[in-house]
Amino acid sequence: MTSETFVRAVGSFGSFDAGKGTARSWLFGIATRVYAQHCEQAADGRDAAVRLAGRRELEVDEIEELAARIDAEQAGRALIAACSRLPELERTAVELVDLAGLTPKEAAAVLGVPRGVIRARLFRARARLRREH
Repeated sequence: MTSETFVRAVGSFGSFDAGKGTARSWLFGIATRVYAQHCEQAADGRDAAVRLAGRRELEVDEIEELAARIDAEQAGRALIAACSRLPELERTAVELVDLAGLTPKEAAAVLGVPRGVIRARLFRARARLRREH
């Protein structure tokens, strides 16, 4: 930092104005700015080290698992989009039976329709979803 201070002082000596203060105070001003810049760079380095501290290189099997999870999420989003295009009763039947875990009998009671209607709607909905995927 000392050498940087003197390099800057030599480079800016033409701008020194004795009417504004002594050469000593001018040099200390330059040194203060060099030190402040040094502290800022050190802090940036510490911040980067903290950000990177929790990261590690992934093993090959971890990368494959992560890629499989991403693929599964994409397939899940596509399935949800396909479900949203189903007719309302079919979509509701799938949501109640396949997602909420109700039996077809319980889903029929919730919707106030005969159990056979729910079974038929589930069959149609699942067939449509299989065709789309």
